[in-house]
Amino acid sequence: MTSRIVVIPARRAHSNHAEVARAIGVDIIAGRYAEGTRLPGDAEMIAMFGVSRPVLRESVKTLVAKGLLTTKARVGTVVRERGAWNMFDADVLAWHLDAGIDKRFLNDLAEIRLAVEPRAAMLAAAQRSEEDLAELRRSMDRMRREASDSVGFADADLALHVAVARASGNLFMRSIGHVIEAALRASFLLSAPVESANRETVLLWHQRIVDAIAAGDADAASEAMVFVIHNGMHRHEGAVIETASAEALPSAKSGERS
Repeated sequence: MTSRIVVIPARRAHSNHAEVARAIGVDIIAGRYAEGTRLPGDAEMIAMFGVSRPVLRESVKTLVAKGLLTTKARVGTVVRERGAWNMFDADVLAWHLDAGIDKRFLNDLAEIRLAVEPRAAMLAAAQRSEEDLAELRRSMDRMRREASDSVGFADADLALHVAVARASGNLFMRSIGHVIEAALRASFLLSAPVESANRETVLLWHQRIVDAIAAGDADAASEAMVFVIHNGMHRHEGAVIETASAEALPSAKSGERS
């Protein structure tokens, strides 16, 4: 049985070569050009996109840099295996949303978040500055003001998680922001917490992250982050979390999985 595919419009490119790179990238990710497949020749691609040879070559260079393509003498331009793709690249993640995402992709995003964000929250509890706390509180206030299915709510949610990563003081965790952005965009567009109970649960546990970081409580900050990520996973699966209690979900300390 195949998973249901959800297609989510992503941001548009802002130049000819970026738009061509996006179109080819989406086709690769969607499987229209399979791994190991050679792309059509330059003349065909130029006619297909209506661009100049320099624009096409710049597009190919972009995709090579992102790990999707390789160019070989006397062979041409070939699609690389998925293991070579740079999944931390903002464009590659956005193109996955364009191509259509399934449960596996969403779970993979959640897994990497579970590996990083709870630890970032722990570090933030020890490292945060007053400026960090002010940003967390601003983001929380905006989440409360915005409608759950609005772009403003999603932006505020993202800003809060990015602020946690920044407050951790770890440059690598701050760089994971592209993954967080893709995960939250998918979460927002697939299952925004529009029902009252879901919205209150989301707000409550995001507030607990902020409060724990402000109090310097590393364990509580980590626990709250784990709950928030798992809550999003449950909403993706269509489950309704009717209570704000974390007892039904795994804890950061136990390492148990749902």
